[in-house]
Amino acid sequence: MTDNEADEKLRPVPLSANARRVLGVLIEKAKTTPDNYPMTLAALVSGSNQKSNRSPQMDLDDDDVLLALDELRHVGAAREIQGSGRATKYRHAAYEWLDVDSPAAAVVTELLLRGPQTIGELRSRASRMYAIEDLASAQSILDGLIEKGLVRPLSPAGRGQVFAHTLYTPDEAQWLEAKVEKQAAAAPPPPTKPTDDTVQRILQRLDQLDAKLQTLESRLESIESRNA
Repeated sequence: MTDNEADEKLRPVPLSANARRVLGVLIEKAKTTPDNYPMTLAALVSGSNQKSNRSPQMDLDDDDVLLALDELRHVGAAREIQGSGRATKYRHAAYEWLDVDSPAAAVVTELLLRGPQTIGELRSRASRMYAIEDLASAQSILDGLIEKGLVRPLSPAGRGQVFAHTLYTPDEAQWLEAKVEKQAAAAPPPPTKPTDDTVQRILQRLDQLDAKLQTLESRLESIESRNA
């Protein structure tokens, strides 16, 4: 293999949904359950299909995961090793393949396991693998991943902005864009800021109501005094 071929093999490329799930599980479990890492085929199947921290839910079998592992090994994102008792185990090579550090790997992993998310969701969820101090720190991590071409925003900047990884296949990426556009079109418009005239009318109305309330309170006090 030439140097150019090796570089091409290690460059991040779009992955199938099953391969993305398996890669995410390998990175996640290396951080959250290091005693059970590297992982057996059975552990990978279980991790891929678990109910928590996954979206969408999947129902992969041994063959599905083996094919996903073949795909990951082919591009240089995972490796097969010989475990104790001659059991075959698997480990990721995500740090080298993606050229990321631990904080960035945690964010990418959450995107692989749960799909597009806001910065607040990413900060909260990725912190189970790497503690992210605040939203500014999360934004800095995202900015670095965007610069590397590993993450991209799916919606305009501002509150609720959604981010996605760039390892989707072209068809999936196009579908995601259409989905986000549809959701944005269906969302109710933001409330308009009241004009000065509107505010003034509201304040005048409140003053009138306050005056009436004071009058009623005075009458009530007078009635109570007469009946005392």
